Amino acid sequence: MTTIPQDQKSLIVMNPNSTEAVTEGIATALLPFSGRGEPIRCLTLKEGPPGIETQRQADLTIAPMLALAAAHESEASGYVIACFGDPGLHALRDQTALPVVGIQEAAVMTALTLGQRFGVIAILSASIPRHMRAFGAMGVLDRLAGDRALGLGVLELADRDRTLTAMIETGKRLRDKDGANVLITGCAGMAHLRAPLEDATGLPVVEPCQAATAMALGQIALNLRHSQTLKDPKHAQ
Repeated sequence: MTTIPQDQKSLIVMNPNSTEAVTEGIATALLPFSGRGEPIRCLTLKEGPPGIETQRQADLTIAPMLALAAAHESEASGYVIACFGDPGLHALRDQTALPVVGIQEAAVMTALTLGQRFGVIAILSASIPRHMRAFGAMGVLDRLAGDRALGLGVLELADRDRTLTAMIETGKRLRDKDGANVLITGCAGMAHLRAPLEDATGLPVVEPCQAATAMALGQIALNLRHSQTLKDPKHAQ
């Protein structure tokens, strides 16, 4: 990403894990948005775990991530939470009136416009129950074809060839066995594998950080905000 003047507002994309290589992968995924109006700044949560693979790890990132967002509020035009699972999504929406988009929610919503049934390529089996709870809360389980794991941890994803091979195999199972006609990569920073995965499976592939950033930029451009009704004392229960 290009250097942003300190007094210029930008979309803040937060990586809730502490691995700088993941943040760099997210920044690379967002290069197609460079020079298209809104500057983008990618931040790493230093207090986060090296990778977020369980519900506990995800939940433990929420408080420090809220603090990170608050520290950058004056320079933010909006936020993206760049972890598939959207830890702290609703808490951050309570904290700020700026647009807040989670990559999991945005990826699913985007996938629903590209196919009838979406399949998710998770990294580990332990991630799937967390995904399923989120899909249930979104009310999209009837459009979910399947959620299958690569069996690779976050740090193992750095091995491009191994990861791509596993993703293609998993994507084809989601297509052939589960009936998916659109795929979602269930982890941040994997945009460099999107094109070869699409070529190998013949299906559209949604990269969550790209989907969330596109949605956030649209909300910023249109001056859209999430509901603040619960903050209005007139509506308090």
